[in-house]
Order: sequence, then structure tokens, then C-alpha cells
Amino acid sequence: MNPLLDFSGLPRFADFRTEYVTPAIDELLAACRAAVKQAEAPDTPPEWDAFVAPLEDANERLGRAWGQVSHLHSVMDSPELREVYNANLPKITVYYAELGQNAALFAKYKALAASPAFATLSPARRKIVENELRDFRLGGAELPADRKARFMQVQEELAQLSAKFEENLLDATNDFAHYTEDAGELAGVPADVLEMMRAAAEADGKPGWKITLQMPSYLPVMQYADRRSLRETLYRAYVTRASEFGKADWDNTPLIKKILRLRREAAELLGFGSYAEVSLEAKMADTPAQVLKFLDELAARARPYAEKDFAEMKAFAASELGLDTLEAWDNAYVSEKLRVARYSFSDQEVKQYFPEPRVLAGLFKLVETLYGLFIREDQAPVWHPDVKFYTLYDRAGQRIGQFYLDLYARASKRGGAWMDDVITRRRLPSTDGGGNTIQTPVAYLNCNFSAPVGGKPALFTHDEVITLFHETGHGLHHLLTQVEDLGVSGINGVEWDAVELPSQFMENFCWEWDVLKHMTAHVDTGAALPRELFDKMLAAKNFQAGLQMLRQIEFASFDMHLHDDFDPNGDRTAQNLIEDIRRQVAVIVPPAYNRFPNNFSHIFAGGYAAGYYSYKWAEVLSADAYALFEDEAEGYGGVLNPEVGHRFWSEILAQGGARPALESFKAFRGREPAIDALLRHNGMA
Repeated sequence: MNPLLDFSGLPRFADFRTEYVTPAIDELLAACRAAVKQAEAPDTPPEWDAFVAPLEDANERLGRAWGQVSHLHSVMDSPELREVYNANLPKITVYYAELGQNAALFAKYKALAASPAFATLSPARRKIVENELRDFRLGGAELPADRKARFMQVQEELAQLSAKFEENLLDATNDFAHYTEDAGELAGVPADVLEMMRAAAEADGKPGWKITLQMPSYLPVMQYADRRSLRETLYRAYVTRASEFGKADWDNTPLIKKILRLRREAAELLGFGSYAEVSLEAKMADTPAQVLKFLDELAARARPYAEKDFAEMKAFAASELGLDTLEAWDNAYVSEKLRVARYSFSDQEVKQYFPEPRVLAGLFKLVETLYGLFIREDQAPVWHPDVKFYTLYDRAGQRIGQFYLDLYARASKRGGAWMDDVITRRRLPSTDGGGNTIQTPVAYLNCNFSAPVGGKPALFTHDEVITLFHETGHGLHHLLTQVEDLGVSGINGVEWDAVELPSQFMENFCWEWDVLKHMTAHVDTGAALPRELFDKMLAAKNFQAGLQMLRQIEFASFDMHLHDDFDPNGDRTAQNLIEDIRRQVAVIVPPAYNRFPNNFSHIFAGGYAAGYYSYKWAEVLSADAYALFEDEAEGYGGVLNPEVGHRFWSEILAQGGARPALESFKAFRGREPAIDALLRHNGMA
């Protein structure tokens, strides 16, 4: 049996072959189209069980099969898989575009919404119907035939361009390698990183060390390498990836122009003034102007802190490091040296206390304490030997959900960290006539950390621990839902600018002694993280917070202006715009050759178009939500309060997209969100 057509349990990664993809997708698309035909038929009544449920079943099977292919394309890319992925992507895109434009189905949903039966549906199902009506309008269902056809073409082209953008970036990243046999060139780079670089060179049959542009290799060089020319070489290679400075085939510049033109055209076809307006239809924020005002106000609060941060860096670089001018490739290096001088610890020192087994044990203990759950390692077919698999149980021993953990960077894997869904929670009719059963959710958690070397476990920086907690927050949002209808179960149907709330919320616990003391053990001695070192970390928590916040605001403002008031058909380029934004927002301006837009995959390939502001928007929500744990800490004896944890689960995680995110937040917090906690957590109160 084709493993992509087996929905009886977990994906059968061990049986996966690229030749299975096309026949499976063709069969599932045919089944979906048959379900659509049945749903739109005049004699099919506009009732949930008659047309919504069968359509949902067919689309879920397609989503699960294609989800496996997309996932493998992201984590185990190969020429064969890339070819079959790109061959099937247009078919998937066309199907969903056709679905979004189906006037007969749109009419069925409108009839259901207008019927007396609508009031008898559960709140979750009513929300699904409301979302569908909105999405039909955004999908072009109300357009005349000629504009519908063009809108569909645009959607297909956009999907292909986004996939190509990501592939170009991966290829350009993997293409760079700097080999050296000169140990002096790597002076300052930590021993465990050197060991990884030596192993990488050895794997290529070369002597010495190999440096790449993957984060576990690139970042330590920028942070620790004393050789300024090496940092400059790496920096230039990193910030010019997928640009005109590399191979023409991998240059994302023309793709950016095409993507922006097509997004603007799609918005205009739908009757909107800009793509940003389309994007915000399904978000908490109402207008681009509201988002830009929010970002400007945040920038005004952060700017004095950022200017102070940069002045301190420049003064330290000149007086202590002999650097009269601070270049872009010096920033991470000088920042690390300044932090060590000011707080008497380095990232590298802290890293020795975070071996992978202890970090995971501490993370799982936190989840168990807050929510009364248990996480146990389990067995399942995986796509790479490094991948682990876990099951989540409640106190009664009932399985709640499962997740895969793929922690390490490799050449076949796209950069960054992300969570994706494998299976979504829903209620299923029982096959044996014994009532309904619950389909338990499954998630992928992906990171790009350094793999173990030299027989020791993988070691994580504190920033990497924060990243792991962040992705786990997304995972818990998916796994702990109590909603039983696919369209609003887990993260489905959650407004995009609220979807980061549970992930950013989890990051706060990485700064709590009661959490960290359970997840540290020195890799050589086994000693726990000393309280004195933790106190130094805490003192340094908001080190350069102003610069970091302004950097995020720079990206978010660029994204919003790019999709709102930037003319993609004019003479100016995305590069011109980012330079304008930097002049207004940034304190540190990078060199003219920096091509940040060319590798900004969040907005050109990752679903964050006109939505990158979501990180800051949701951070207001997450900081304010966490403040309730802080408020209750004194009476309870710490922030690990299961009572507040259970409330967070029931009012936010459990609700999925079944009600507006603002309602869920107010149900948890008892009031509207306030910005005070975010500013306080960033040392800007």
C-alpha cells in the first residue's frame, strides 16, 4: 500500500519513496474533487453533516499526505524530492484556489449560516462557518469568471515562487564553505565548535577545519573569532546569500519583485488597496495604519535604550579592543566581549551547563508541573536517525498527543526553527459502532542546533534553550487543544498575530531559577548551574534589549510598508525600501551590500507576509499573560503554579481558534491586554 494513503496512524517515514508522491496526490485530489462535487450538488442540503463533514474528511487526508511531503522537503531535501515536490505543488495550489472560488460551495455555506440549524451548531462549528465565509471572499469566490481565472493563476505562480525562494536560499547557504588549516585563523573559537568544524572537514575528506553558513558554525565565528578578516568574510557571505553577488540562478531579487507584484495584483482583484489589507482580514489588528502606529510607538520607547546600547559598544570597542570604527562584522564579537567584561560570564561558559538530556528533562518537568501531564520517549518511524519521538499522557494514563523532535542542523534541512502539525485533534465516528473516538494530535518540532561531537551530548546555548521552549509552546498549542472540529482545533483558525502568544509565553520560564535548576548539569563535572552564574545571566537578560527590539521593529516595519504603501511596479526596489526604513528606525546601519530582503524567507516563503509584526504584537499578549503567573507567585511560592497553568491551558491552549484570541486572552487575564509587562520584561519600564 502507498504509505502516503495510509491514515490509520503515524506517517510511515521508513517506507517513503519519492515515486509514491504523485500517484498518492493524484488519487487524493480526485477524491477531494469528488467530495466537492457531491457537496455542491443541488440535492445536497446545506447542513453540516451533509456537506461540511465529508469535505473536511477529504481535505484532511490530502493535507496529511501533502504535509508529509512538505515536511520532508524542509528537513531531508534532495534533488529527487525537490523535483517531485515542485511537480505536485501547482496541483495542490490549483485545487485550494478552485476551492476558495467555488461559488456553489460559497452559496451552501451562506445558506447554512442563514438557516435555523446554524444556531444549534456548537460555537466551534459556527466559528468555522464564519471563517469559511470570510475565506471564500478572500479566495475570490465573488469575482467574475475572467478575474477568477487570473486570481487562480496568481495563486499558483506565488506558490511556485515562494518554494523557489526557499530553495535558492538553502542552495546558497550550502554552497559556501571556508576551509582552513591555520589554527591561528580560528583563535577565540570555542573548542567544541572547533571539534564540529574539524569533523565537517573530515567528512569532506579535507584536513583542518570547515566553516559553513549554517547557524551552529556561522554564529560562533561571528561571536568569538578574534581574526577580524575571517568575521568579515563570513559576514559578507551570509548577508549576500541568494543575491546578485552569488550565482545568478540563485538570485532572489527578481523573485521578490514578482512576488510583490503578484500579491498586489491579487489584492486589487479582490477589491483591496494593498496586500497588507488582505492579510489583516484574518488577524487581530484592523488596519496597516494601526500596525504601523503600534510599531512606531514601540520604536520610540526602545530607541533611547538602543542608542545607549550602541554608544556603550562603540566606547568599549575603542577603549578595550582597539577598534576605532565598529563594522557590521564586529557587532556580535564586541557585544560578547562587552557582556563578559560587564557580567563576568560568556555564552560559552553557560553552554557547558545545558547538555541536551538535562535540557529536555527540565523542559518536560515544566510541562508536567504546569499542566499535570507526563512526557515519555516513544517509538515511531522517523526520517533521520537523530529524530526522537515522544508521547504526552494525562494523569489517568490517557494519551493526549505525540511529537517528533528534530533538533540538529544538516545540509538537507532549511534554516531556523519551526513547529508543524502532523495530525490534528478531532472527533471521529467509531468504526465498530461504539460511539465516537478522539483522534489525538501529533506535531513536528524542528530546530537547527549543533549535533553531538566527540562522544559528548549536544550542548545548547541559553538562546537555543529559549528557541526550544518557544517551539514547544507552539507544539503545546497544537497538542493541548480540547476542540474537536478540525477547522479551529489546535492552531487552526487562530489569528496569525496571536499564534505566537503560547510560544513566546514559554520563553519566560527560561529565566526562572525554579525551572533552570532542574535542567542544568555541567557536561564534564555534572555540577548544576551555580546560582551566582544564573544571577549574572539574569542581570544580563536585557543586555542590548533596545538594539534587539529595534531590529525586530525594523523588519516588521519593512514587511508592513512593503505590502501596504510600496509600489511593486515602480522604479524603487525592496532593497531601497529597507534602506529607507533603516534610516528612520535603525541605530546600527549595515553595509550597502547587505541583502537582507533576499533571505527574509519569513515573508517571502513562510506565511508571515504583512504579518511579521505578529512577533511584537503577540509579545504584548504573552508578557501580559505571564505577568499573571508573576502576580500569583508570592502567594503560591513561585511561578510554577499549576492552578494558573490549568487556567492558561483551559482558556488559551484548549480553545484553539474556536473563539477570537482577544476573548480567550480576556477570559484568562480578566481584562484587555496591556503593554506594561512587555516593557518591564525588556528593562524599559
